[in-house]
Order: sequence, then structure tokens, then C-alpha cells
Amino acid sequence: MNKTLKMLSLVTVLSIALLSCSKETVAVKQGETNMFFKDKKVAIVYFSVSNNTKKFAETIQKLTGGDLIRLEPVVAYNSNPNEVKQLIADAKKETESDVRPEFKSINFNVADYDIVFVGYPVWWYTLPMIFYTFFDTYDFSGKTIIPFNTHEGSGEGGTYSTIKKWEPNATILEGLPIRGGNMAKDQTETIKKWLNNIK
Repeated sequence: MNKTLKMLSLVTVLSIALLSCSKETVAVKQGETNMFFKDKKVAIVYFSVSNNTKKFAETIQKLTGGDLIRLEPVVAYNSNPNEVKQLIADAKKETESDVRPEFKSINFNVADYDIVFVGYPVWWYTLPMIFYTFFDTYDFSGKTIIPFNTHEGSGEGGTYSTIKKWEPNATILEGLPIRGGNMAKDQTETIKKWLNNIK
């Protein structure tokens, strides 16, 4: 009889623990990592060629429950990792020529969102020129913008200040740069800590 009661107690404890874990996972998915995001409509707009920034954006989406929106150029960049020198050369040429690459149509209406995360790799010491096109296209007055980026040694490269200059009537919050090579490992805890400190 005692053994039966002990087994029942153990099963009950395990069930409660599993239910608690399940609720915690759902809470994260619903954007309850930080009360700052509660009841706010969130978009995560990102551009990625090597998929490092894509992983970054997807982690933010899982932690905030926001809408994930990928910027894709009409004319695709060379994504072959063995030809990265060509990508660097193309990025340099675009930056020096101040071009505005066209991006494919996206399901994004800035008026629908309170908070917009913008994510990108730092290219040639600035944002990829496709984001110049993006910010030329939309007016973020009255919105909150949260930048995030990948890099290979330049940090955020002054890009957060650039966004502030472009969008003087928006609120620009503290961003997070992560080295691209580090995205090969799970960065969830680093990103979660950053999100929890956003106010």
C-alpha cells in the first residue's frame, strides 16, 4: 500500500513539473519574456545572405511571438560561402555607388505595428544598401525600432546611430550585435537576456 502511495505521489510530482515546463515554453512563445512586449504588435524585419542574421531573427521571433518578415532582393546576391570575396566586392560597390537595391514585395504595413525589430549583417561598415531602400520606403514616425545585427569584428559599426538619423521621429532602443561566427552556436540565452533588459 505504501509503495502504491509513493508511486502515485511521484507521478503527481512529475506531472506538475512537466505542466510547469510546458506553460513556461508557451509563455516564451507568446512574447511574455519581457512585459515591455505584452499587448504590443511586433514585427521582425531582417535581411540575411549567410543565414546568420536569419537565425538571430528567428530566435527573436520565438521569444517575442512577433511576425517574421524577410527582406529579399529582386536581384539575389551570391550566397556561395566559397565566393565570399565576390559578395564583399559587391557590397563595397553598392555602398560606394549609393545604390538602392529593390526588394521583393513583403506583407508589411508599418501602421499595423508598435515595435519593429530590424536585423542585418554589417556590410562595408554600414547597413546593407537594401535597408537604405527599406528606410526610404517606410515612415516610422511614432514607432519603436529595435536594431540587431551580425558582424565579423565591427560590432554594430555605427549603424544604430545611422538609423536614429534616418528616423528622428521614432524611438530607437538599444540593439544587440553578435559576431556572425558565433551564430553557429545557440545564442538564445544571450538574446533573451538582451530582450529582458529592453525598456
